[in-house]
Amino acid sequence: MTRRPLLALLAALALMAPGAPRAQTPEDSAAAVRRREEEIRLESAKRRELEEVRQQAQQSREQARKLKGRETQALGMLKRTERELNLTRRRLRLLQQHRAKLDQQIDVTQTSLERTVVSLEQQKGRLARRLRNMYKAGASRDLEFLLSTRSFAQLLARWDFVVMVAEQDRLLLEDIQGKKEQVEADQQQLVSNRSEVEQNARETERQNRKLDTLRRQRAGTVQQIRTQRQTYEAAAAELEKAARDIQRLLARLEARRREEEQRARAQGRQPEPYTGDFARGRGQLDWPVRGDLVGRFGPEKHPRFGTVTLNNGVDIEAPAGTPVRAVAKGRVDYTSDDYGSFGQIVIVNHGDGYYTLYMHLSEILAQQGLEVQSGQVLGRVGDSGTSLKGTVLHFEVRKGGSALDPEDWLK
Repeated sequence: MTRRPLLALLAALALMAPGAPRAQTPEDSAAAVRRREEEIRLESAKRRELEEVRQQAQQSREQARKLKGRETQALGMLKRTERELNLTRRRLRLLQQHRAKLDQQIDVTQTSLERTVVSLEQQKGRLARRLRNMYKAGASRDLEFLLSTRSFAQLLARWDFVVMVAEQDRLLLEDIQGKKEQVEADQQQLVSNRSEVEQNARETERQNRKLDTLRRQRAGTVQQIRTQRQTYEAAAAELEKAARDIQRLLARLEARRREEEQRARAQGRQPEPYTGDFARGRGQLDWPVRGDLVGRFGPEKHPRFGTVTLNNGVDIEAPAGTPVRAVAKGRVDYTSDDYGSFGQIVIVNHGDGYYTLYMHLSEILAQQGLEVQSGQVLGRVGDSGTSLKGTVLHFEVRKGGSALDPEDWLK
């Protein structure tokens, strides 16, 4: 083989080898620039998109914090308002009791004053007659009466008589003076009592105005809770927490009841006078209050938000102040003016582990530790606590810690 054909063959093999460098043309350079520009544009777009996502995430977190803050603010405001309402209601009850005592004192003082005035007038009449007689007889009459005696014994007898008359005159004057002082004291007491009644009336009016203001604030907060999903769900969560607290409270009450029962049996006496009565009353118990059912036992779905909450009892709508009655005889084991989201509550022990619960009351009229009869008033309907259904009685029936459907027990 000659040298020229060999060189040509080697050059051809080099061109055919993979990865062999090839001279770049102007078209190749332009394509590379376009690809690089496209990569930079895509990278920039991805960065902008990532930044937008980050900003949206930040805004979402900020919005969530604001919503959570509003929830806390609304519920906190509701709790503070509820406590103020309870304090104001308690002050009003004390003012009413004080007013009743003042009225009673005024009646007693007025009667005493009238009697004292009549007695004083009678004593003044007696004194006037005595003074007239003394004036008619003259100053020397007593001396003549003494000196006209015929014996020393008669003189001593007449002297004792004169001393006795003088003593009666002194007692008459002292009685008149005492009755005058009593009249003045009664009049002063009446003035003081009436002034206190006026102060009481002014304070009562001030507390009533405060109560109205707090009620309006509470109504606005409750309306906010009802219309804002996040706040409503927070309030519902508070109710569920309060329900768990009720569960623990009932467990403690039931443990105490069992201990009392064991002690009673050990001492050979009946544990509770109402044992067995409640179970026999299934389906025949009177309603604690009459009204429309706005909440039934079991899961409840919010018509607007779709939130599902568990109702351990029933909610009976009734005007504020309507008497709430015990459905069966038992013993009041627990009362509270402020039991979280349930407000003012009463728990009655009916024996054998059965309890009835009365919640959202505006006033408690039962005394803890005392027995009550069926139909006895325990309190009044209200909307204390986080009542999301207005002025209602939330009523529950429990067997130990288990919630039972109240409609199975009420007739």
